[in-house]
Amino acid sequence: MDQNRIGEFLRAKRDQTRPEDAGLTITSHRRVPGLRRDEVALLAGISTEYYTRLEQGRDRHPSAQVLDAVARALTLDAGATAHLHTLADPAPRQRRRARSRSERVRPGLAQLINTWHDTPAYIEGRYLDILAANPIAIALSPVFAPGSNVLRSVLLDPDAREAFPDWEGAVAGLVALLRSTTGADLDTPRLTELVGELSLKSDLFRRLWARHDVRPHPGHGPYRIDHPQVGDLRMEFDKFAVTGAEEQQLVIYHAEPGTESAEKLALLASLSPGNADTPAFAQSGPRRRNGC
Repeated sequence: MDQNRIGEFLRAKRDQTRPEDAGLTITSHRRVPGLRRDEVALLAGISTEYYTRLEQGRDRHPSAQVLDAVARALTLDAGATAHLHTLADPAPRQRRRARSRSERVRPGLAQLINTWHDTPAYIEGRYLDILAANPIAIALSPVFAPGSNVLRSVLLDPDAREAFPDWEGAVAGLVALLRSTTGADLDTPRLTELVGELSLKSDLFRRLWARHDVRPHPGHGPYRIDHPQVGDLRMEFDKFAVTGAEEQQLVIYHAEPGTESAEKLALLASLSPGNADTPAFAQSGPRRRNGC
């Protein structure tokens, strides 16, 4: 499918960039809150005609210097700038499509996390699908059950909405993360299926997806959830790339020793079902549910 990826991204970002944020002084009434094409071109040091061709998809191979200049004009952060370069570079995209898309978890890794009785851990795939998890991760939240999709669960499950203090912020972050992890490969069957389902079921998702926000995962940070059994849990998470499976991530959660959350996490471990002899894997890919 030959889509104008660059143009869609640039239009979305242009509409979101306020003139004052770009250093422009507004002296007259404007019909739209964002920048005009001629203003982006002026700020980037290129002609309006060339920027228009770029946005309309009539120039698919801009130089890195032009992309950097446009990114500065649109006040893009490092993650969004890198995403723009990815959209403009079709050769790596073709190589990525040629790679194996296997979502199989190495058995030894799944067995390892299953020995961590007090540490929630799971393996996440490229599209935020849960590929394997240990019992305490599943007890922490059904969002982390193998076969689930983190974004789908947080967005559509009413119980998940109640569990997250900043639910809309969590959804926005996950949508931007999905944009980041998939890059320019937006027509893969799994992503097409996921985006199609969420677009039909959620106005919020449609709005967020149309923004083209990109937010690479920081790799670590705070995590807070209101658990129905043990109450408020405040933890830290760490995310690691899985060696030999570059699109898989190992995610672990831990509470600071001696804190109330650490005690609650230990209690949750004692309440969770006994550790199985074999790890929990996703069966035949992501689960599909009727309704939400």
